Amino acid sequence: MKGKWLAILLLILVFGCAGMETSSQGQAPRMAKEQLKARLGSAELVIIDARSDMEWTESDQKIAGAVREAPEKFDDWKNKYPASKTLVLYCS
Repeated sequence: MKGKWLAILLLILVFGCAGMETSSQGQAPRMAKEQLKARLGSAELVIIDARSDMEWTESDQKIAGAVREAPEKFDDWKNKYPASKTLVLYCS
């Protein structure tokens, strides 16, 4: 399942991003924040900030290097990222 879009890794802290699809098995794999922190800067990792516009704008906490994508436009950007990368979406 690794390397496929539906094998998206989610942070443990972000259970239930509104509007995000999960794998056909019900839930996408999750990654602890410590695991993510150890992998920051890896060329194989894409971090996607999928918070709502208001949450993103009002937040003073953002992960450096994260790409901002609107959750309500998931269909527009879901194929934008290579299947060979590990994608981490967060919304909290």
